Amino acid sequence: MRRDMNTGVSRREWMGQAAGLAAGLWVGGGLGSGPVFGEAGRKVKVGLVFTRFHYRSHVHVILENFLRPYLFCGKLVEPQMDVVSMWGDQYLDDDMTVGVSKEFNIPIARNIEEALTLGGDKLACDAVLLIGEHGIYPYNSLEQHMYPRKQLFDEIVRTMKATNTFVPLFNDKHLSYRFDWAKEMYDTAKKYGIPFMAGSSVPMAHRKPDFVLPKDAEFEDVLLVHGGGPDSYDFHALEVLQSLMESRKGAETGVSSVQCLQGEAVWKAAEEKLWNPDLVEVALRPELGEKAKEWKTMSPSPYLILVRYKDGLTAPLVTVPGNRWAFACKVKGEAGPRGCQFHVGPWDNRNLFKALSHAIQEMFLTKKPSYPVERTLLTSGITEAVMKSRKAEGGIIPTPYLEFGYQPVDFSAFRENGKSWDILNYDVPQPPGIDPLGGIKLPS
Repeated sequence: MRRDMNTGVSRREWMGQAAGLAAGLWVGGGLGSGPVFGEAGRKVKVGLVFTRFHYRSHVHVILENFLRPYLFCGKLVEPQMDVVSMWGDQYLDDDMTVGVSKEFNIPIARNIEEALTLGGDKLACDAVLLIGEHGIYPYNSLEQHMYPRKQLFDEIVRTMKATNTFVPLFNDKHLSYRFDWAKEMYDTAKKYGIPFMAGSSVPMAHRKPDFVLPKDAEFEDVLLVHGGGPDSYDFHALEVLQSLMESRKGAETGVSSVQCLQGEAVWKAAEEKLWNPDLVEVALRPELGEKAKEWKTMSPSPYLILVRYKDGLTAPLVTVPGNRWAFACKVKGEAGPRGCQFHVGPWDNRNLFKALSHAIQEMFLTKKPSYPVERTLLTSGITEAVMKSRKAEGGIIPTPYLEFGYQPVDFSAFRENGKSWDILNYDVPQPPGIDPLGGIKLPS
């Protein structure tokens, strides 16, 4: 059931109560060149479109950083966002939509057009937040969850076209489970000049130890470890990988083929020198220390993804169960391999979304993507190819349609540096509801 809710505690009232937290407050983004304040303090009006909103859903863990101050790199940030409407596709028993609508005085629209126009004949928002993750949707023959991101995107663009107003749009996670649809979304955004961004939260995670690659790095060997399952978590891992690979020497050239191996085929590939198991220990050592040597007992049946780039580089991704993403590489000219953990912070993965929310808000403020959407176009296609290879029992999937390049950007200003977890540490219990700070009291 969808209905308008126009009562409850306003954000302005809450801000007044929270004024004591404002010491050292950042307003807006612009980390590279100072804060962005907008037009005389005017906030960006955001329309929210989503599939499902429940506790710890992507809507929850992104939206809370649009509604209340959040930590980024150890500083408190006041979001310069005004969420003016929301529309959801599914509402189940544990839904948070109505409660948040009441608390923050955000009307629930009857359809996507109303969410963007507020019932008028003009676009009433300055940006659109599309979160098509979670919900009861079918799986296809490749075992991909068929989230309707493309359909929601099309409806959003239809409304922009009808009002002849095109505003920044963020699409959470991959563009679509089908690459042809993902490419159509990308092309449509280009055609109408829509500032467009998408992708995973994990590339913005705190790197432990601090991990910076030299400009135009030449990789002699690379490997990425992740602990999740196929499709959804493969995508996160591929986004992390691509965020590191895209700045290598010669720039991005695209991907020629993808392969996913399971069982004995994983170890046979190691014997054939298609990947280097020694790099798994290097990748896991920042997280596990000496225990990293025992990774094979932790992962007796890993699966392996081989991403073969057009320029000849092969990047393996291997699974070691757990809430983890880790990277190892040997860079030409360096004495030995090195690795890093992509540290998610307290509250499982919930705090990963603070840095992502920060990057989204910067894009909404400046109308310039914080990192290239082409990265996510590429990883969307790789993810689909991985699932095709799984179905083909390890067959190599040629991907000539992924042999495209793009220019990377330095997105280091949007990565968490770990200082936030000195404040919001592991002793702070994870809260219910919209509460990015977990009730902690910051010094005045």
